[in-house]
Amino acid sequence: MALNKARLDRFLAQHCQISRKQVRLMLAQSRVKVNGSVARNIEQVIDTFTHITLDNKVIQQNTAYYIMLNKPVGVVSATKDEQHKTVLDLLEYPFKNELHIVGRLDLNTSGLVLLTNDSRWSERLTLPEYKVSKRYIVHLKNKLDEAYVNAFAEGMYFSFEDITTKPAKLTIIADYQAEVELTEGRYHQIKRMFGRFRNPVTALHRASIGTVVLDSQLAAGQSRMLTLQEVENIAQ
Repeated sequence: MALNKARLDRFLAQHCQISRKQVRLMLAQSRVKVNGSVARNIEQVIDTFTHITLDNKVIQQNTAYYIMLNKPVGVVSATKDEQHKTVLDLLEYPFKNELHIVGRLDLNTSGLVLLTNDSRWSERLTLPEYKVSKRYIVHLKNKLDEAYVNAFAEGMYFSFEDITTKPAKLTIIADYQAEVELTEGRYHQIKRMFGRFRNPVTALHRASIGTVVLDSQLAAGQSRMLTLQEVENIAQ
């Protein structure tokens, strides 16, 4: 989903069907406000969520939405699917069809999924250069030992893609349970990494993305809006 950006004068000229010379006059007369402040710069860049008024009448007022969902196993991270229930099917918000998914989970993986209509925010979380961490709780068929910790920290070479994974932090919680924290999301990465030890993953659950931790009060399939603090601090 692209977040539309434009210069203020071009937006106003198109919206009001007037010339940019007339827009300059409107700004000089302090008739335009952007996010509550009188606009002075015709070159000011605005976007989909910029609040704009002309003569105290709203001409653009769009709301950004940020949702946390506890995805159950068996639900696909998609907006439409002919065979399975999707994450959108679990939502009851009237604006749900405006949302896109931030970081998908496999069909058989449960846990934290984020949805938004703010593409700048989602890109900040998903682009590799920002190195936003994701934390998972993993249940395994066979017993763990320290060799796993070292192997995950060193990274693993995947010949199919001809890449070496970035270092990942593995913490042993119990004999058959671990916490894995990583900053990338290769195809079935965690399962493939444990596969090097011939140790099948029996359950995989995402517990957090950046600083946002899945709300323990949300049952599988439930969701809630993120708080302002969660939205602003997630990638820190």
